[in-house]
Amino acid sequence: MTQQLTPPIAAKKPHELVTHGDQRIDNYYWLNQQENPEVIDYLKAENEYTEEMMKHTEELQKSLYDEMLSRIKETDLSVPYRLQDYYYYSRTEEGKGYAILCRKYQSLEAEEEILLDQNKLAEGKEFFSLGVTSVSPNQQILAYSTDTTGAEQYTLFFLDLATRKLYSETIPNTYYSFAWGNDNQTVFYTKVDDANRPYQLWRHILGSDPSSDVLVYQEDDEAYYLSVGKTRSRAYILLELGSTITSEVHYLDANNPSGEFKLFQPRQTGIEYSIEHHSDRFYIVTNEEAINFKLMSTPVNSPDKTNWKTVIPHREEVLLEGIDAFADRLVIYERKGGLPTARIQTFATGEITQLTFPEPTYSFAGGNNPEFDTTKFRFSYSSMITPSSIFDYDLETGERELKKETEVLGGYDRTLYASERLTATASDGTKVPISLVYKKGINKDGSNPLWLTGYGSYGYSYSAYFSSLRLSLLDRGFVFAIAHIRGGEEMGRKWYEDGKFLQKKNTFTDFIACAEHIIAEKWTNSDRLVISGGSAGGLLMGAVINLRPDLFKVVVAEVPFVDVLTTILDTSLPLTVLEWEEWGNPNEQKYYDYIKSYSPYDNVTAKDYPALLITAGLNDSRVKYWEPAKWTAKLRQMKTDNNLLLLKTNMSAGHGGASGRYESLKEIAFEYAFVLDRLKISS
Repeated sequence: MTQQLTPPIAAKKPHELVTHGDQRIDNYYWLNQQENPEVIDYLKAENEYTEEMMKHTEELQKSLYDEMLSRIKETDLSVPYRLQDYYYYSRTEEGKGYAILCRKYQSLEAEEEILLDQNKLAEGKEFFSLGVTSVSPNQQILAYSTDTTGAEQYTLFFLDLATRKLYSETIPNTYYSFAWGNDNQTVFYTKVDDANRPYQLWRHILGSDPSSDVLVYQEDDEAYYLSVGKTRSRAYILLELGSTITSEVHYLDANNPSGEFKLFQPRQTGIEYSIEHHSDRFYIVTNEEAINFKLMSTPVNSPDKTNWKTVIPHREEVLLEGIDAFADRLVIYERKGGLPTARIQTFATGEITQLTFPEPTYSFAGGNNPEFDTTKFRFSYSSMITPSSIFDYDLETGERELKKETEVLGGYDRTLYASERLTATASDGTKVPISLVYKKGINKDGSNPLWLTGYGSYGYSYSAYFSSLRLSLLDRGFVFAIAHIRGGEEMGRKWYEDGKFLQKKNTFTDFIACAEHIIAEKWTNSDRLVISGGSAGGLLMGAVINLRPDLFKVVVAEVPFVDVLTTILDTSLPLTVLEWEEWGNPNEQKYYDYIKSYSPYDNVTAKDYPALLITAGLNDSRVKYWEPAKWTAKLRQMKTDNNLLLLKTNMSAGHGGASGRYESLKEIAFEYAFVLDRLKISS
């Protein structure tokens, strides 16, 4: 191995932080100065050190990249979906990093029309991401937006699909959401503030100067995000406002886009709701007096809460995740026993059909269903051994038609692999699910390398999904596992609430319990145990290695949210005020003390830590690059071991890492190579 005797050492520049009379000295606070050449030089030096220390793995990285790429059908086609007279789909071509968006008129045998070739848009750019893609109701105009920095600030364009000419106007600093009025001329878009929070809704008339656009709504409460969308019936445009725990909806007749939005129900702290439209009624999914949510309905012409009627009452054992209304049926998305499913109810008769799935742990979600009046419901399904599959479910007969299973090249045989669902017992007695996959034939003798991942924040349920890339681990004898820890919503809304605010440490102790259970059951041992997590999952990584560094051999922390206390005390940063409803407001003493007690950066101490690969994105607007950079610097100063510690900063990307499928594959190959090298698995 090529060695560099001394890794980069960030200069200590003590900075005093005082809150509630608590004096903290942050030696690396200065790393938040992105315009400071010294900061950029330090990040580059860390990248050079990382490259040097990984140089001996370049052949392994290449081998991993090649084998992962060899399983992917590079020239491929998505399952077309019908919207009125057109079939829409995307396709990829070998050697090209981005998808091409296409459609055909009336028949799949018709001539292809390319709507947007992202490869051409990305030419000459270090980073490229497509945001909005929305076709006008008459199918003649495409609205799309692009981000070329990774900072998640998009510029909006309009393309005339008949002439292939762009409209003259462009609109910068927009966010993901967008909606068309039914007149094919009026559009609604959102703009972001200085903290990259979508806070304004604007109305634009195609062909006009954006300087004449009308500000429809501005949300001044920094705890709320603003988004715009449309009901599946296409009858209403919805302005949705949401914090982590509260929501509010305004609605507008899509046939009258110049009209005034109406408030559906005023926000009440702690009450969440969303609405869907069908015929003469609105349907409301709400958690009011229903922790796992319930379904209500009300007449369109008198939606006041006094007229709300219960359709599905609250159930202790079932989480109501949402609904989709079709012309004749209602699709009800639910989660029970940690697993996602759906029920389909016929409006006319009330008859209900339950969707069921055969495997012990799996992933299911509604698919692309733009048509309102249809007899087909499209959904996606996969498991840790079943590749992503698209089904069309016949709403009248109940029959399922497999439209496509993602092809895994190279002769993938799912019968060679097995997936299980385990249960660990947390320190307070709570049973925590674990999804697990491995190649048959391994011995449960404690010697297997095992990769354990988790997230456990914001109520996000970590799906047990298939990855062809993961085969590069499984075929080398790895077991791969997902810990479904509290802070997610796998086991219902209480599962989330028991892993936030002043109970956040349950997330970390749950993960440790899962690791201990896997070791006790002899799936692996602590010298063969790899853990990974990204963003808030990176916070998880930082917290558990502070608590139990002896339990893990290797850690991959991707864009980790590790400087929790300092970050959410700074209201100038994106997400900060919104974050108070997840972690607590540190301006209150009880939350300040609690967050300080687990914040990874604040709890680094002089002890041995596992081998660490830490990643960052210079343009990351969600977790600023300086969080992983500061954490790395402090770990270098404090840790007492000789285990490898690397920081890898993408200098031209944001939270999601490299853009383009080939560059993303290289990043994964790099992470895998780091892990294999630390475990002394040579090929």
